[in-house]
Amino acid sequence: MSQEKETVVVAMSGGVDSSVAAALLVERGYQVIGMMLRLWSETGRESDNRCCSPDAMAQARRVAAMLSIPFYVVDAQEIFHDIVVSHFINGYAQGATPNPCVVCNRQIRFDFLLKRALALGAQYLATGHYVRLERDAYDRFQIKRAVYTPKDQSYVLHVLKQEQLAHALFPLGEFTKPEVRQLAQLCHLPVAERPESQDLCFLGDDGYRQFLLRNAPETLNPGPILATDGVVLGEHQGLAFYTIGQRKGLGLSSLEAYYVIEKDLAKNALIVGGQAELGKRELTAVNVNWVGGGAPAEHFRAQVKIRYKAADVPALVSVVHPDQVHVAFEQPVRDITPGQAAVFYNDQVCLGGGTITS
Repeated sequence: MSQEKETVVVAMSGGVDSSVAAALLVERGYQVIGMMLRLWSETGRESDNRCCSPDAMAQARRVAAMLSIPFYVVDAQEIFHDIVVSHFINGYAQGATPNPCVVCNRQIRFDFLLKRALALGAQYLATGHYVRLERDAYDRFQIKRAVYTPKDQSYVLHVLKQEQLAHALFPLGEFTKPEVRQLAQLCHLPVAERPESQDLCFLGDDGYRQFLLRNAPETLNPGPILATDGVVLGEHQGLAFYTIGQRKGLGLSSLEAYYVIEKDLAKNALIVGGQAELGKRELTAVNVNWVGGGAPAEHFRAQVKIRYKAADVPALVSVVHPDQVHVAFEQPVRDITPGQAAVFYNDQVCLGGGTITS
């Protein structure tokens, strides 16, 4: 009697990565189902959402037909707005610079969508993320950096837990982006040359500032721009318009170059200073997730990324509580930004991470 094929739901977006992921899994003998989330968009701007525009949905449906796999669209508009968009707006209202992709992966893709995949009888949910999934000597799942460093996405998946990873597949972790495009061409997929989306899916072409103006104007109250010694230098247009380390767009007339050092929410003040004042040697992160189920030690050395595109920085990580850490860097680090994630690595292995608070 032939063994029954394992079933995998592929989160499809109409892009080349998820399309090739689906093609690879078909080739490997899985029973593949394509599933696309219909995410929230502003009323009248439905075509702006890069993850589920009408064109992207048509492309995903076309790819599924070419691969002879079922294709379903799941309405996630309400939960996406209530969790991801609200987190984004609330983060800026509190003076932070949130990372909604991390929230989406934790609560939309690998909770909401994974539950629907399992309810369909699937054993796995696969995505087009560039990351490797392996087991360690204790049979625990490890998230490892992708072979292709420029596309490694382990940073945005540090929030996943063992029970989610047990049902996850990441077929692209061993490939480079040029190889993925080549595979798409070999499979005659119409998305082989489809450009990558660089921005947050729900913002549209006019960016986060205009989005906040339309959806959360209360977050954009003008206030003073202060030097680190308290001298008033000018007026900002709203703290949400600025991010730590920003130099351009401050509207200051000065021979000296000023950078955003801090946001003082209590005073509604933007604190600026010279380049030498940018570096910080420590941070606190909360809501920490440990991929392996717990911290490797009470104190341990790691490479730390403070933003998705940031370089690794050596640091000592000290566990204050199971979900809170203090990170002390060996050298001052620029642009440590509340709301972003601090993610910890032991060489190729992503240990986990948390949200920077200070």
